[in-house]
Amino acid sequence: TRAGDPQMTIKWVQQDPLVLNGEPFCYGSRLTVRQLLELRANGYDLTAILTDHPELRRMGVAAAFTYAAEHRERYADFFEPDGSLTGPGYTADEAAGLPAPYRQPGIVTRAS
Repeated sequence: TRAGDPQMTIKWVQQDPLVLNGEPFCYGSRLTVRQLLELRANGYDLTAILTDHPELRRMGVAAAFTYAAEHRERYADFFEPDGSLTGPGYTADEAAGLPAPYRQPGIVTRAS
């Protein structure tokens, strides 16, 4: 990814004490990281999430899953004993082209 690429300059997960009671949320939406994890845990794959929430972006959802992995203590309910996130992640095709930090197996992409 080139420097100045808007995909990397956007802060995809934002936190503001005055917005959604300070709960981390996805840029451009009112969906919190927790709500995205709940959708995934309930079997929603990327296509279903983006169909129901067209304001979201593939990069933003991946960033939310990555954020959860970096804050496991806050989202412990959504992790399996093997350390992967519950529910369907991205397929290899869906993750293609995402920056490396957003392609973590078991976090963003489906555990193989």
